[in-house]
Amino acid sequence: MMGKVVFLDVDGTLCDYDGVIPESAKQAIGQARRNGHKVYICTGRSRAEVYQEIWDIGLDGMIGGNGSYVEDRGSVVYHKKLSEAEEREVVDWLNSRGLEFYVECNSGLYASKNFETAGEETMKKYVSGKGQADVSNVTVRSSFPEMIFGASPYRDDANKISFILGSYQDFLDARDRFSDLKAGTWGGKDEQALFGDLGVKDIDKAHAIDVLLEHLDAKREDTIAFGDAKVDIPMFEYCGTSVCVGNGGDEAKKAADIVAPAVDDDGLFSAFQELGLI
Repeated sequence: MMGKVVFLDVDGTLCDYDGVIPESAKQAIGQARRNGHKVYICTGRSRAEVYQEIWDIGLDGMIGGNGSYVEDRGSVVYHKKLSEAEEREVVDWLNSRGLEFYVECNSGLYASKNFETAGEETMKKYVSGKGQADVSNVTVRSSFPEMIFGASPYRDDANKISFILGSYQDFLDARDRFSDLKAGTWGGKDEQALFGDLGVKDIDKAHAIDVLLEHLDAKREDTIAFGDAKVDIPMFEYCGTSVCVGNGGDEAKKAADIVAPAVDDDGLFSAFQELGLI
């Protein structure tokens, strides 16, 4: 029997919003791989944000930047970056509007001059919206340990750029100004728009999965996608089976074939059992 190819969103699916991966999820992934299935994370995070503790679970590879980067068993399969000119244009526009931002690269996250101070309140809102009761100790550095401060924001290796929204109009203006790029929002409870982001157009998790399947010579019907948010819907629609964890958003739940228990309630383990992966 052909093994399945499993794709796991990270934040809110593999781990909770404190970054904790349940032991049951680690066990499920290990057993599934021993049973002959392949497991990849499929995340908005760039390579620098995938910490060693995630790799230590045992993974076959990753899709990062919401589809801009594909890695299989340590080898880069695909990497679509912003051009140097595009990146500079976005940075200059954000600076002209007084919007703080960070440039997401596989080598690290490069913060704008005042992001550390401007971003603290936003990160408290983000963490609070995801269910953490005590946000008093939340800082930009605790939220982004891989963030680099004081370096030039002009990069030639940018996957995408996230920026703090002063208002939703900032996102609308960014989308209009950079119509040749992919504009999105992300944030707190019920996907409240706290950040905007700009990245390569016509890139999403589904496209990256298609690229990886061709590399693996694997079939679409043998894929299973796990997620919790609207950004996961393209991969839900592409993959043979889709699972939304119970803490996910309403749109993601409606788009999924299966709604599993929440990440903190052993949702991955339960779904892996239901689908016969373990």
